[in-house]
Amino acid sequence: MRIYPEQLAQQLTKGLHQAFLLFGNEPLLKQECGDQIKHHAQQAGFTERHAFTIDNQLDWNQVLDCCNAMSLFSDQQIIELEIPDSGLNPNQAKALQEVTASLHRDILLLLHGPRLNKKQESAKWFKALADTGLYIPCNTPDPRHLPRFIQARCQSLGLKPDHESVLMLAQWHEGNLFALAQSLQKLTLLYPDGELTVLRLEEALSRHNHYTPFQLVDALLAGQAKRSQRILRQLEGEGVEATILLRTLQRELTQLYKMQEMGKKGTPLNIIFEQFRVWQSRREVFIGALHRLPLATLIQLLQRLALLEVQVKTDFDSNPWPALSALCAEMCGIPTHTTMAKF
Repeated sequence: MRIYPEQLAQQLTKGLHQAFLLFGNEPLLKQECGDQIKHHAQQAGFTERHAFTIDNQLDWNQVLDCCNAMSLFSDQQIIELEIPDSGLNPNQAKALQEVTASLHRDILLLLHGPRLNKKQESAKWFKALADTGLYIPCNTPDPRHLPRFIQARCQSLGLKPDHESVLMLAQWHEGNLFALAQSLQKLTLLYPDGELTVLRLEEALSRHNHYTPFQLVDALLAGQAKRSQRILRQLEGEGVEATILLRTLQRELTQLYKMQEMGKKGTPLNIIFEQFRVWQSRREVFIGALHRLPLATLIQLLQRLALLEVQVKTDFDSNPWPALSALCAEMCGIPTHTTMAKF
């Protein structure tokens, strides 16, 4: 059964499931959901907890021993398993299926790990657990859905923001839900009446938004010019080194270039995405980027990127950010007619 994090509290009032699967890219949601589950489990008598990380050194017999430790005097147990970002290899998947077959009413399995793609959700180990357990995808809300997420969170805390306040909170905290949670808690203390206006937000909060180079890449692939420029300015203000961004963009542009080359040779798009391990949920974004950035454009962007990298590494007094901004704009399909001198 699949539910979303905001539905978990109500679901737990109906009782505990034998297994809970917390997978996603948002640490805050995984932490909050895990805390809720463990709190209800402890109240129900699950007082013993064992935590394991799945890797090549894990002794699965220890996990199975926990499942088989049944006696009149043994406590009900929570078994926590952390799945690595790389996923499960065939041997690990088989071992997890053995653990699943050994579960009983005195064992609660809490499984958490990275965001899953459709192929992983179709794996035997996942389907076996999801059929009897509760699957809770814990993913960061995208910018379109973030205001609705903030509205719901405010309501749960007794806060009553106006429309402009919700939009301001979304803009300030995009990419940092931990900071959003802290800000909302602070606002509940500062304003007991719960009323939130733009003026109150400006008086109470400083800008906590924090972006990563990967969020810049996501915005560029989606062709979101304004958002990508906002993220770029924030990264510059935080002191992120330009070389880090150059390498990140180079990796992404090179991948798009290879995809275009394969497409020119007649390789079907689904085969290309399988080879580059593009999640089903991200394929639409890549399709848009491939349509927007033909092979000739990608070659020009890679050449400009190489020149910019040489400039950064040889002229320490140069300011690479304007050229980087122009490069990002052109990745979004906005021509800037910017040229760089060749060395």
